[in-house]
Amino acid sequence: MARNRSSATPLAWMLAAIIVYASLYPFSGWRMPGVSPWGFLLLPLPKYWTAFDVVANLLGYMPLGALVFGAAVRTGHRTRFAVALGLGAGFALSFAMEWLQNFLPLRVSSNLDLLLNVGGAGLGVATAALVHQTGVLDHWQTVRDRWFIARSAGGLSLLCLWPLGLLFPTPVPLGMGQVLTRLRDTAEDWLEGTALEIPAAAWLHATSDSAASVLSPGGEFAAVVMGLLAPCLLAFSISKPTWRRGPLVLVLTTAALATTALSTALNFGPQHAFAWRTDSAVAAFAVAMTTAALLAWVPPRAAAALGLMALTALIALVAQAPSDPYFADSLHAWEQGRFVRFHGAARWVGWLWPYAALAYLLARVGTQDG
Repeated sequence: MARNRSSATPLAWMLAAIIVYASLYPFSGWRMPGVSPWGFLLLPLPKYWTAFDVVANLLGYMPLGALVFGAAVRTGHRTRFAVALGLGAGFALSFAMEWLQNFLPLRVSSNLDLLLNVGGAGLGVATAALVHQTGVLDHWQTVRDRWFIARSAGGLSLLCLWPLGLLFPTPVPLGMGQVLTRLRDTAEDWLEGTALEIPAAAWLHATSDSAASVLSPGGEFAAVVMGLLAPCLLAFSISKPTWRRGPLVLVLTTAALATTALSTALNFGPQHAFAWRTDSAVAAFAVAMTTAALLAWVPPRAAAALGLMALTALIALVAQAPSDPYFADSLHAWEQGRFVRFHGAARWVGWLWPYAALAYLLARVGTQDG
């Protein structure tokens, strides 16, 4: 098979980073273990376990095995090598995480977890191999060549990650990227007890107080519009200016609606899944879709430039959004309560996706293809 740039490659690396975060969070209290860090391998399998832990460990590594296999096959490697690479990656990552957990007081190394993780990677490899044997991957390449321009792997990866970022609570619908407040708090923690603590705190709070204001209804409306228009323009930057951009807008809009409803249901209960669907939000979705339809025939590089403007506006608007008590309560539930298993993945994607998309679109503007 010919070598292709596969979106599975960056997705596999991103998933590996998420697994590292989830396995070692909260990264505090590192100390030397009182027993051999290799001892967990020889312990008898635990007698007590929950079905949730089994399923979580299996499912957590299934996508990794599938993505590593797919990336290897799509870049021209033989199937047997792809199988070995997928299994080896799952084992190496899981073993490294279990070994490192010996040094964290809030984590427990487990040979059962290692077996389940490797089993999950194996299931992912087997599923991907079956899909490959049926010719689906070759068909996907044909579809991709028809719908997207060359060198679109990075953009496709960002579009796949976008709904995951929307699962983390946002101050306004689709308003990802509210990371500045957290960066300020982190900087204050790092500078605590140093000579720069007082002047830095004064400067950080002065800048935040001057920038933070109550987001007006018009600002919220614009934030929702930019929140949907930005991924649409990202999709346009890697797709050919044909009628096919219309279905891309519909897919992204559907993903935005479904993920926002799911996030609201997780935070406030299924009965409140559509509490965010105000007249203003519905109108903003309609305006974003209409604007995207009007821009459906712009060249990819022009779409990338417009996407840069949309993302810049989104970041600026979200930075002004206040953290109301309900939003703060949602964040607390994700960070300390029932959503802690998804906390790392959704939080970091939700915070950093707009900035990663900015970097990608800036590179797209400088390219010569499209």
